[in-house]
Formats: sequence, structure tokens, C-alpha cells
Amino acid sequence: MTANTRDRILDALETLLLEKGMSQVTLDNVAATAGISKGGLLYHFKSKDALLAGLVRRLGERAEQQLDAAVAKGTPVAEWYLQTPNPGNAADALELALFRSMVAAMRTIDAHSGPETDEVQQALSDMMDSWSDGLDKDIDDPVRADIIRLVGDGVYLRALLGLPQIDPARYRKVVDRLLER
Repeated sequence: MTANTRDRILDALETLLLEKGMSQVTLDNVAATAGISKGGLLYHFKSKDALLAGLVRRLGERAEQQLDAAVAKGTPVAEWYLQTPNPGNAADALELALFRSMVAAMRTIDAHSGPETDEVQQALSDMMDSWSDGLDKDIDDPVRADIIRLVGDGVYLRALLGLPQIDPARYRKVVDRLLER
């Protein structure tokens, strides 16, 4: 089995999460959607929690690619971190839907405690730490980096919850102040 199979499995998981919700995410359903046997799925992901951890890692990789592309165009890490997701943009809407599904999935994992739970939490922690590392490298004041991190997290949480965006002109002033412009 190849990395291609692993991608197909994660694609299938995304499809199920987005189209049918967490209640339909079973190893059998993911395997069927990916067009492989349950044994083939278990070869790559030993459990449902390992599968979800794999999706968290994949989402983190996508975010890293977005960040790298933004930095290559001259966007500072802090500016990227403070961007407001736009639910009207297809890519942002898809990302928000996936993260909403992941939050729902994480809540079901929290309902029981087992060794795999640590794997999902670790994947999420690793993703958040990589963003923090980028901010810490970009911002010389660690307290300001933490403030930027917390504001960015809050703005993203508002979007995840479907709350109205902060007035764009006012938020631009917040960003400018945080970035000391």
C-alpha cells in the first residue's frame, strides 16, 4: 500500500465528515468510501482516533503550505495568523467546515480516555506549536507574539462558531496596532 492509499483514506474521512457528519465516521464507512478493505485502512491507521490524528496532521500540513506561500509573497507570519477566514470564499468555507467537524470529533474523543486520545491531542498540539514557533520567530517580543496568537485564535473561533465577523475596518486597526504600524 502506498502513500496514495493513505491520502485516499484521509480524503474519504473528509468527505464523510463534511457530507454526513461525525456519526457516520466509522472505520467500515471510511474504508468503503476510500474503496479499500477495513484491513487496508487498519494497515495505515490502527484505530479511529489514529485516523482522526492523521486528519489533524494533514490539516496542519495544509496550513503550513498556506503559510509558506504567504511568506513567499512577503506576508509576515503574524499578518497571516491574524487573517479572518471568509465563509464566502469556497476554500475558507471548506476549511471552516473541516475544522468544525474536527472539533466535533475531538469532543467525542474526550468522552473516553485511552492511549489513542493522546495521539489526537498530540497532533493538535504539534500543529498549534508549529504556528507558535513561526510567530515567535517573526515577533521579537514573546508577549506580543502571545497576544497575536490569542487574538488570531479568537478570530478563528468566531468564524468556527459562525458568529459575525468583526467590522473589517475596525479589525484592520486591531491588526495594525498588534503589528505596530
